[in-house]
Amino acid sequence: MASSTRGRMKTSAPRLTHVDARGRARMVDVGAKPPTARRAVAQGRVVMSRDAMRAVRSGANPKGDVLAVARLAGIQAAKQTAALIPLCHVLPLDHVDVAIRTNVRASTVEIESTVVCWARTGVEMEAIMAVCVAAATVYDMCKAADRAMRIEGIELIAKSGGQSGEYRKRAPRG
Repeated sequence: MASSTRGRMKTSAPRLTHVDARGRARMVDVGAKPPTARRAVAQGRVVMSRDAMRAVRSGANPKGDVLAVARLAGIQAAKQTAALIPLCHVLPLDHVDVAIRTNVRASTVEIESTVVCWARTGVEMEAIMAVCVAAATVYDMCKAADRAMRIEGIELIAKSGGQSGEYRKRAPRG
């Protein structure tokens, strides 16, 4: 039976590249692929109480500058992705940017990472790991003020390079 994905009909199940013909996990052999410019952008957010947000914005956190530490943690995470996700390739990252801003109205810390390299495989996981670890760092640094914080919305929003080409998340219809 066909399944619907974003309004388009698919006639077959997607192929999982990290599973061999017998269903076993495997690392993809990218040796024959030509290197290309790769770029990926991911985003996510930490939802917190108004009191925790005030502490973040005022710099009153006893552990230090929450946003600066989270930004550095995200950059470090992107560089360590292959050590954390078993089937990821070690990639020579050319650039990692982690932008973090507060949204006082929504009481969120919003995180966006951009990762760039010249390689045989993409940097989507590096961008996602940067957001995940930056968000976990915000949680760690603010948990004394709000243990009910939520990390949410972590997703790939764009990627370019390689055989599959461009991907851009579509804006929600509303």
